Amino acid sequence: MILPSAGSRVIVGLSGGVDSSVAALLLKRQGIDVSGVFMKNWEDFDPEGRCPAERDARDALAACDRIGIELDAVNFVERYRERVFSYFLDEIRAGRTPNPDVLCNSEIKFRAFLDHALTAGAALIATGHYAGVVERDGRYHLLRGRDPGKDQTYFLHRLSQDQLSRALFPLQGLLKRDVRRLAREAGLANHAKKDSTGICFIGERRFRSFLSRYVPERPGEIRGVDGRLLGEHLGVEFYTLGQRQGLGVGGRAGGNGQPWYVVAKELVTNTVVVAQGHDHPLLYCRRLETGPLHWITAAPTAGGPVRCTAKTRYRQADQPCTIEPVAADRYRVDFDAPQRAVTPGQSVVFYRGEECLGGGVIEDAGVAPAGVRRGAPLDATAGGLQ
Repeated sequence: MILPSAGSRVIVGLSGGVDSSVAALLLKRQGIDVSGVFMKNWEDFDPEGRCPAERDARDALAACDRIGIELDAVNFVERYRERVFSYFLDEIRAGRTPNPDVLCNSEIKFRAFLDHALTAGAALIATGHYAGVVERDGRYHLLRGRDPGKDQTYFLHRLSQDQLSRALFPLQGLLKRDVRRLAREAGLANHAKKDSTGICFIGERRFRSFLSRYVPERPGEIRGVDGRLLGEHLGVEFYTLGQRQGLGVGGRAGGNGQPWYVVAKELVTNTVVVAQGHDHPLLYCRRLETGPLHWITAAPTAGGPVRCTAKTRYRQADQPCTIEPVAADRYRVDFDAPQRAVTPGQSVVFYRGEECLGGGVIEDAGVAPAGVRRGAPLDATAGGLQ
């Protein structure tokens, strides 16, 4: 971990959760001049009239009081809407499945918050991410957190050298159970608080209900890969590849009795294509393409093939692959083994051992075994569609 110089100030981004609270606690115990900031990035109330941000702010203040540090609050609502949420909606309307948490880290937590902290006189910022950063030969390298189930480098792969040079990750060497134990022993009231699993800063909501406030419903057809009409949907924008829940097809469509999954969607005709079985061949492909790649330190080679491992979703096991340029700012990733539900709009993130190399946005999910091209307009003749 990068260590602050004597007398330098560190500001911790506090979410109200146990991870960021323990990050602040550890820095305080090291005798570092530390204070906290609670970032307000979303102004909204859920249908029951509760405001999750207000509850989180109270939890953050309670943690700071217990630790013995000051807490400030900053409002990044407009920047979040401009830099993260507008992109999220544009991608949804284009029929893709974006990951706003990746952009939230690079644009809000490690840009807007970092700028605020530097202006306030801090030398470094710290967060409760399970990750690490090390400096070697003047370059900063992003490393996995020790806890394989909590490692968050997938969401941090867009960070720049300047951002990493000013970041502290005090939880890198800890397991989640250790973090909760430290919080409990320190008397932090949030030691058992449930981890947040919702969209970054928006929280845990009924996704379809939330999204329908910004993207109008446009009912369309659900068809099987044989072209058979199986039901109706609310709009392809509300569905993603590999999705099982919320299709409303069930046993009434017949078939082999296995659950139905989204295997393709066509934006122009507003058609969702489904097939039965968790391991249906149409859910798998060996190849994807991306747009520009972000390398954290430097591109591994000067244009030739790169061997490494990759993840196409958070918590996926590392998958051996080869990266190769195919055009200007266009890359092909070939996997050694078929990958399930590779989804345009999501991120593919590359690793070499414990180091996160960088990544990019999946543009094309490749060609599935039966010939249905996913993530691009469907061939009207593929799978019997008319």
